[in-house]
Parts: sequence; C-alpha cells; structure tokens
Amino acid sequence: MMARLPVRKTYKLYVGGAFPRSESGRSYEADGQNVARASRKDVRDAVRAARGAFAGWSGATAYNRGQVLYRLAEMMEARAADLAAVCSGTAEVEDAVDRVVWYAGWADKLPQVLGGTNPVAGPYFNFTIPEPTGVVAVIAPEELPLDGIVSRVLPAVVGGNTVVAVASQAHPLAAVELAECCATSDLPGGVLNVLTGYRDELAPVLAAHMDVNAIDLTGVDGDAAELERAAADNVKRIVRQVEEQSPWEIARFLELKTVWHPIGA
Repeated sequence: MMARLPVRKTYKLYVGGAFPRSESGRSYEADGQNVARASRKDVRDAVRAARGAFAGWSGATAYNRGQVLYRLAEMMEARAADLAAVCSGTAEVEDAVDRVVWYAGWADKLPQVLGGTNPVAGPYFNFTIPEPTGVVAVIAPEELPLDGIVSRVLPAVVGGNTVVAVASQAHPLAAVELAECCATSDLPGGVLNVLTGYRDELAPVLAAHMDVNAIDLTGVDGDAAELERAAADNVKRIVRQVEEQSPWEIARFLELKTVWHPIGA
C-alpha cells in the first residue's frame, strides 16, 4: 500500500469572510510555506469588504460586539496549539487570547469612560458620545507575529470600526491562523480582513486609498513620511501605538460627537 501524502494547508488571504488567493496569482515564501502575496487589487477588495461590513458592525450593540469578540477568544483558545506552532510559542498565544478578552470587556464601557455629560451655560443638555471612525488600515508589527497584530486590530474593532490589516511580512502564518479563528467565530465577514505580502507594496496603497479613514503605522519600520503625505490627501487619522494595552488606545480610533438638546423638550 502506498504511503499517504498529507494535505498541506494553503495560506491564503482573508477578505470579506472568505479565503481567496491573490488575484495576481503571486505567492512568496515565508516560514517555510508558500503564502499569498496580495496585490493592489486585493487591497481594494479588502477595503470594499470592510466598508460593506461597517454599517452592521458599528450598528450592533456594544454588548453584542463584546460577546462576539469573547467568542473569538474562545476560538483562539481552542486552537492554541495551532497558533503556538506559527508564532513564538504558548506564552505569546496566551498573551494574545488574554488581550482579546480584555478588549472585549471594554466594548460596553466606552461611552461611560470616553463620553459624558458636559456642563453648559444655558437650558440645554450637552452630551459627548464616542463613535467609530470607519475603515481602519493596520500595518501590523513584524514581531510578535500573533500578539502584534492582535494588539493593533482589537482596539480598532472593539469600538465598531472595520479593519484591513497587513500581516507581518516575515512571519505571516500567525495572522492567517488568526483569520481562521475569526472565520469560525461569530465575527461578521468583512469586519477584519487580513492581507499577506510585501508591506512596501501594500502600505502605500492603503495610505492613499480614499475610502480608508484611519491608518495605524505602528508596524512601519523607519521613516513613514511618505505614507503620512499620502494619508493627508483625505485627512486620514494617523495612529501609532502609545500604550501596550489601554482604553486610550481604543479612543485613538474613535470620533467624539457632541450633541445639544434643549431641557424640557
């Protein structure tokens, strides 16, 4: 009897809740695997998917968003061995899962912490309400490949934004495994889209895309001036990580809307 040949995993993109190959047909080698190399067209498809998912995700109740993200943590815990095999190990997986749980718990607490009632001189109520910015592009850090992308995606997603994330170029497998956890959780398709490939090809396209509202440049090495200039064309918000884990990291992806209402009306 012939020896059985195992089925090898194909590491694809994650766009709109599906796992397409790059439309260019290109791939590159990373971590001993052939990984999809996303193109400009793949970036545009991912942004379109994120925009399509924005209304439903931002319109969901904060409690529901928290429950969905907690379910993602459950899926990551169930696949801990697979995740550990494509990152630095079990400790990184545990840190990433705990981070998802931590941010999930903030989903229904943001209005109380970041918003509030403001004192005004006059017969009015004045409220400040946090709202999501829109579609956020994330250039994930090269290291750590799992916890790095989690640490930048979760602050954006928990507040109601949708995300297009560029994974670690050198170690992209962890981001693809994370995408598989998303696909088997309750996270709606398009809320998180993961692109693998060369970041010097993908980051400029995201920075210049007119339907991207904010870009997180935490994972950009060296001078990001060109990306900032491209982002300025549609007044994108530029974000870089300041604290490792904080509600103020969530606030960086939110807009604060002030509402006036007459007293007694």
